[in-house]
Amino acid sequence: MKKNSKRFFVFVIAALLCAAAYFAWDYFDGREEKLSYIDFWNCVEAGDVASVKFDGDVIHFSTKASPVKFKTQNPNSPLLQEELMKRAIEVTVAKDDAEIISLIFDAIFYLFFFGVIIIAFRKFISPNTFKVVHKTGVKFDDVVGMDKLKRDMVQVMEIMKKPAEFAKKGIRMPKGILLEGDPGNGKTLFAKALAGEAKINFIPAKATDFESMFMAIGPLKVKLLFKKARRRAPCIVFIDEFDGIGTIRNYNGSALETENTRIVTALLNELDGFEASKGVLVIAATNSIKALDPALIRPGRFDAKLTVPYPDEAARRQLVEMYSRGKQPAAECSPENLAHEFQGFSCAKIESVLNSAALLAGQAGREEFTLEDVKAACSEVE
Repeated sequence: MKKNSKRFFVFVIAALLCAAAYFAWDYFDGREEKLSYIDFWNCVEAGDVASVKFDGDVIHFSTKASPVKFKTQNPNSPLLQEELMKRAIEVTVAKDDAEIISLIFDAIFYLFFFGVIIIAFRKFISPNTFKVVHKTGVKFDDVVGMDKLKRDMVQVMEIMKKPAEFAKKGIRMPKGILLEGDPGNGKTLFAKALAGEAKINFIPAKATDFESMFMAIGPLKVKLLFKKARRRAPCIVFIDEFDGIGTIRNYNGSALETENTRIVTALLNELDGFEASKGVLVIAATNSIKALDPALIRPGRFDAKLTVPYPDEAARRQLVEMYSRGKQPAAECSPENLAHEFQGFSCAKIESVLNSAALLAGQAGREEFTLEDVKAACSEVE
């Protein structure tokens, strides 16, 4: 971005210097001997004039016999130029200063206009839009619960590591996996853990990454994402908030809906354009599969549809133990009691409640948080 700005200002300064050089050259090179119009016409009739240049109210001319340049008054006759051309005299018409200045400012304007567009375009379609994470630092041990999901993903990991070996057996990896579940239950963490366990590249994206004030930028970003994924294979492409861009297409909607339709179409083209055996797996997280376009979720695109549930009691106990590290819960706030208290809570909500409970205890001047603090925190987090 900074390099582009510097180059742009260099171009503007260069244009201004060229304009200054032009006027300076015109000034210093413009010393001519002045003759009357009658003398000029006598030279014309004598066949001594080699070239003529009309410049506003002045006629500049040179003769065959003298290296000195001359000038005279221009009578602005509509027939003079034609008469000179009939006599085989080279005739040119100079642009006036106002027109030259206008052209220079037009050039500067277009340089500025297109420079801004190029800089903005490069900002919205930057190759660095989607970062490649080589090591997520997350493993399945860091994901509490989801045991069934972990078992389902073990074979997928093996196929990603050795796609050619499984292809010989006629087994292919699913192109896409849909993770459905309410917010805060660890869909993103699970995708990172899958990439960490498989020891492959991870490219995270979210619906807002494809939004832009310019039309057609969204589909271009989709192409950029999948192009990068192919180059970094084997890898996992994770798209969060998938229902923000994969909604049912509306061909007669507003400009925003039209852009969304183009993004969905681009996604369909990309999903159909690569083979699962190439080691690219797309994982999309959504709160509602019903909101997605049917063409996206048909078999052959997103083959597997998995539900990320709320944590069960055993998982809630583990979450309480994990999120209580560094805090001082009272004896009544045992993992078993809190797991029962947190029934129906998401992973993120459990963490938030425990953090708020510790803050409430600190505000009251206590080191330990009590069950009353937890209940008060629950009402705050609601």
